[in-house]
Amino acid sequence: MLEFGGRNVEWDGPVWKYFRMERFIETLEMSTLYFAAATQFSDPFEGAVAVQADEHDTDPRYAAMEISENAFFALKRLTKISCWHRASYESDAMWKLYANEHKGIAICTTPERMRAAFRPFRLSPDYGVEQLIAAPVEYIDLTQVRMNGAGMLDRFFFKHRAFEWEREFRLAISLRMAEEFGVQVPDGGIHVEFDLEALVDRIVLGSTISAHEREIVAASVEGAGLGDRLQYSTLLGRPRYI
Repeated sequence: MLEFGGRNVEWDGPVWKYFRMERFIETLEMSTLYFAAATQFSDPFEGAVAVQADEHDTDPRYAAMEISENAFFALKRLTKISCWHRASYESDAMWKLYANEHKGIAICTTPERMRAAFRPFRLSPDYGVEQLIAAPVEYIDLTQVRMNGAGMLDRFFFKHRAFEWEREFRLAISLRMAEEFGVQVPDGGIHVEFDLEALVDRIVLGSTISAHEREIVAASVEGAGLGDRLQYSTLLGRPRYI
């Protein structure tokens, strides 16, 4: 795994991924992380190098629109990404957005653990190992600047400043060269193998999971050999007023 674009990666800084219960159990059973195609994200600005305001009749940044813009848009299908949240604590907002209103599970890890846990990924047995890129996302006011010269992959490591609250850390694999060499690339995501023993620091159960669901998750976690890392959300704590 490589640090990307000269950005400083806090290798021991905690990062979180929030799952719905069924996706978490799938992760344990397969020992893989799902890398979504950039086309699967709801963010319409994903991979954009600028944001053009509708009210401008003429945007000087686009006086001459490149013919190749559609080609760059196509990169979204060929770029597979795993998104994480940088924080030293669990996030109520992340629970609500990505873990079914606290009815889910979160994994806490670090980039260093990610680096140790990654297993070589091949899209096809007769094609080479793909490179895994890791970096924090940089947030930029794309209404004011145009990121001229942004490379094929680095455009997926900066985002419009409106999304700065995400505090995102990304793992990414570009399959552009694989497709150029005739390897069939799926339109959707890919499953990338990780050593869960090396990857997982903590597993945190959401605060609204039922007792029965906790038993299911606990059994799956024990089966994966990670029972000692299972914790409950701090949002299950009892509030005190005196």
